[in-house]
Amino acid sequence: MFYLDAENILSNHVIRNFAKEAKKLVDAAYLQTRTDLKTRMKRETARFQDILAFFKQPVGTTRNAIRSADYLDVTLQLITENLQMIHPGPFNVSDVLTNEQKEIIMQLTGCAYQYLPKVCDPSPYRSITGECNNRKKPFLGASNTGYKRLLTPEYEDGISLPRGWTSSRTINGFTLPLARAVSNEIVKFPTDSMTLDESRSLMFMQWGQWLDHDTDLSPETPVRSTFFQGLDCEQSCVKAHPCFPLQIPFMDNRYVSGSECIPMVRSAPVCNLVSPVREQINALTSYVDGSQVYGSDIKVATMLRNNTNQLGLLAVNQQFTDNGFPFLPFNGNPDDRCARTNQPLGVPCFLAGDVRVSEQPGLIVFHTLFLREHNRIATELHKLNPTWTGEIIYQETRKIIGSILQKITYKDWLPLLLGQEMANVLPNYGSYNEDEDPSVSNIFTIAFRMGHTLIQPFIYRLAEGYLPYNPEPVVPLHKTFFTTWKVVRQGGIDPLLRGMIANKAKLNCQNQMMVDDLREHLFKMINQIGLDLAALNIQRGREHGLPGYNAWRRFCGLSAPRNVDELATVLENRKLAESLIELYGTPENIDIWVGGVSEPLVPGGRTGKLFSCLIGGQFRRTRDGDRFFYENPSVFSEAQRRSIDRVTLAHIICANTNIKQVPLNVFLANQYPGGFTDCSNLPVLDLQPWKAEVTNSCQSSTGSVAVPSTHESAGQLEYDNDSLDISQVICIHL
Repeated sequence: MFYLDAENILSNHVIRNFAKEAKKLVDAAYLQTRTDLKTRMKRETARFQDILAFFKQPVGTTRNAIRSADYLDVTLQLITENLQMIHPGPFNVSDVLTNEQKEIIMQLTGCAYQYLPKVCDPSPYRSITGECNNRKKPFLGASNTGYKRLLTPEYEDGISLPRGWTSSRTINGFTLPLARAVSNEIVKFPTDSMTLDESRSLMFMQWGQWLDHDTDLSPETPVRSTFFQGLDCEQSCVKAHPCFPLQIPFMDNRYVSGSECIPMVRSAPVCNLVSPVREQINALTSYVDGSQVYGSDIKVATMLRNNTNQLGLLAVNQQFTDNGFPFLPFNGNPDDRCARTNQPLGVPCFLAGDVRVSEQPGLIVFHTLFLREHNRIATELHKLNPTWTGEIIYQETRKIIGSILQKITYKDWLPLLLGQEMANVLPNYGSYNEDEDPSVSNIFTIAFRMGHTLIQPFIYRLAEGYLPYNPEPVVPLHKTFFTTWKVVRQGGIDPLLRGMIANKAKLNCQNQMMVDDLREHLFKMINQIGLDLAALNIQRGREHGLPGYNAWRRFCGLSAPRNVDELATVLENRKLAESLIELYGTPENIDIWVGGVSEPLVPGGRTGKLFSCLIGGQFRRTRDGDRFFYENPSVFSEAQRRSIDRVTLAHIICANTNIKQVPLNVFLANQYPGGFTDCSNLPVLDLQPWKAEVTNSCQSSTGSVAVPSTHESAGQLEYDNDSLDISQVICIHL
């Protein structure tokens, strides 16, 4: 590496000019993208690419954070290009800037304001953003921070270029195969030969996606055109930041002239001038805390609340109801995308704590279910404690919902995912560890996509008695994306819930990895080519700078196969091993997603050993580094914990729908009526331990928790800014 003395080459004045020029370029690209998207959405026939582009646009503080990171990124590119004209040799731009120049850049780009010192006030509740969960390091696990790296990222240039960016570049002596070629050779299979999971239901699959949307979201950078060349990422197949398209291989059914590609835009970066190495931003809190219900952004959280009364409720739909139960509110966007999927019905997209709520019916169902559960619990708490303010009711209910999600995840769902490996990778809870970093790791964002191998190509709907729901009891998955009208206008969430309860998940087999509704028809619309989720998973792993398969095997203390024979032993499948080596040349280069889903399942689980390690390790860190984890003795009283431990997903379904019969464990494969029971036989959530005596003075007493004495009116108290006035604290004796 050649080092330059930038202080003698670039003045502070020049640095400021570069930052100003970068802001102009980025702002122009942002504006052009928004203008183009609005134009596209006015077409009579909506394209799913346009709908997706709108959904993937970051909002609120996330958008501001990403814009600052883009300012920083382009500023450094301009400086680098200028210095390379003088000194063409390689150098690290961060190393050649003085501390004063770095500070100038951080200030001008807005990055400096994202990490100002945080003073944490003693609120007994989680902040919406996740800040101050860890009081020593307030930003750990917070939204709009970078992912955690378990291994050093591997970029082509050591800084930001993904592996595979330069098609002729060799890695470990071999060029990387096209992501689409790997999908065709390894992942593709005839859907009519699909094997169902005899032990897991579609509810098991859907909880995985629901959980993922509680912990991580890597929004794409908002622009759809390159900052310098002005190329449209959805029209051009040229690799130019932020465009990283997937080339179509020869002999592919999509191949025509070699100029075809599947468009992809890079994940948005996070501000970081300490190290120039690119890191992606997580727009959500890393905790299992119900952020997909309540949001990870203060403005979003406020929008989701019912601000017309002092009852601590969430807002509900004012236009439609679901057989006596509420729907989610609509998002209120005048250029609504979901309405375009069936213009005569015109049902808009829903509003929830996660922007992906309307992506497919299963997600809508879960979002609706927990909206209703919040309002049900809040109503009961108001009856128990009529003197509580709406703010206290909201915060206590939010705390209960988050804890129910934790209980179901750690005690009901993860044992079925990790099987016999759970004791090794996710031992029983001990205590809160303030030195544990709960942040979602970058590798988890790809490893947890193993759930894509569990998805069936159909959406099922069942009527009362678990009989086929008419019309259309079975709908191809690719025809349900963003179709909110299928929920609102066709029976609500009950038929969809019954369909997930009484139908089996797909089983991940080494010769049956992903159905073509995801591999060929993802977000396909009339006369439009669908995306390929398997290829996108592979390409996204490269784009995030994730090392190859063997590096992660070593990280987990597993053997690292050196050749086809050793790989065949690990996979217990010689044919698959030979196919992978033919593509990659060496096990070192195998992309982590395809390598992970190729492994045989662990006994009693639904992942291989490598993904059991990576997924289990993430959930251990997320749990142990969470000061508010429900089994932490300081969070709930013993009686409250017992109440939470009795809750199951079956109970929540019974309490918030018109479904009268359910299996005791909805995650297991069930066939009606065997194993089903009346909802009246299930225990209800006992809220009596939350009945409180409110006093005007704080006393040191077991089972007491300090809560703010305030009202929901604007400006009196903002928990999420941690502006708690200690003089306004009262005690609730539980």
